[in-house]
Amino acid sequence: MANLGQEDDFEAAKAKALNLGATKCYVEDLRKEFIEGLCFPAIACNAIYENVYLLGTSLARPVTARAQIAVAQKEGCFAVAHGCTGKGNDQIRFELAFYALQPSIKVLTPWRDPAFYNKFKGRKDLLDYAAANGIPVTSTKSKPWSMDENLAHCSYEAGILEDPSISPPEDMWKLTVDPTKAPNEPEDFTITFEKGLPVKLIHNDGKKTATDSTDLFLTANAIARRNGVGRIDIVENRFIGLKSRGCYETPGLTMLRAAHVDLEGLVLDREVRALRDQYVTVNYAKALYNGLYFSPEREFLEESIKASQVHVNGSVRCRAYKGTFSVLGRWSDTANLYDASESSMDEIGDFEPSDTTGFIAVTAIRLKKFGKAKEASGQSLVDHHQA
Repeated sequence: MANLGQEDDFEAAKAKALNLGATKCYVEDLRKEFIEGLCFPAIACNAIYENVYLLGTSLARPVTARAQIAVAQKEGCFAVAHGCTGKGNDQIRFELAFYALQPSIKVLTPWRDPAFYNKFKGRKDLLDYAAANGIPVTSTKSKPWSMDENLAHCSYEAGILEDPSISPPEDMWKLTVDPTKAPNEPEDFTITFEKGLPVKLIHNDGKKTATDSTDLFLTANAIARRNGVGRIDIVENRFIGLKSRGCYETPGLTMLRAAHVDLEGLVLDREVRALRDQYVTVNYAKALYNGLYFSPEREFLEESIKASQVHVNGSVRCRAYKGTFSVLGRWSDTANLYDASESSMDEIGDFEPSDTTGFIAVTAIRLKKFGKAKEASGQSLVDHHQA
């Protein structure tokens, strides 16, 4: 089992595995590796899938697969297995990781075995089997959705959620407080970044500071959870071509990423940011989502992330309040590209306003030619019916 920070009773799970016939059960603590190796690089490049999903499940699969292969090698196993369905993304993520980590490995996939899926056609059949054989499970027929939890998020799919028009029941959400029932007073805190990575979180009116990566992430989670930050309900495109409805709680990661995005506005060069957003962010998220973490393109993209973040140093003062995250201010002592005197409307500073005349004239050359071409063809940009 992978301990990724989910709120599970690992001793009970270990006992369950042994009672069901396992000869050994490993529980590997992967929390620090998960945060520093996957979550932090995702924050540094603002990774996001289809503009909304922060990849909480996708981020966890590489560290889980690596630990599974490590145990398999330690035990001299020729094969590994997973319980992913034949319709989802996780089967791809795990198997591509397994084959990259140990090309000779065999993978057992019961959910793609006709003998298995013809007997167990869905969650109801599995729940009936578990009940008949005394196997304890957390899912019930009244709450049949599947859940996947780790430090970064908790996901909910299947069951009644498969109808995208039905609102998720309030008692489904596990991590975050209902935003309407969150505290009436906002909670302020400050996050500090070095080279794009979170290194310090000051909270509780400056009385408490978190600097250890795990402690920092857990602190961000706690603040976001009690203030109802990080819920989304989406329909996404799976890698295999199917659409899927998923509900996600991503509390701390939502705030850490948003603070990082804000700081980049202050310290990151415009063209570097544009290139990173256009090529690195979207492709890094795609590689994670599609299970291509152990690939040459991911290694290349991750080096590009590091290059883009050299000057992303500074702090962001933040607020969590009733399901919302907002920025109250930001500053950097080492990489501030913002010059108040140049940008001010109340003083000239080092910027010569008359220089703008030539800038506009040169930029307008192409647009004047465009306007003349339109006139020559009998079209008028002034007439909005033709424009």
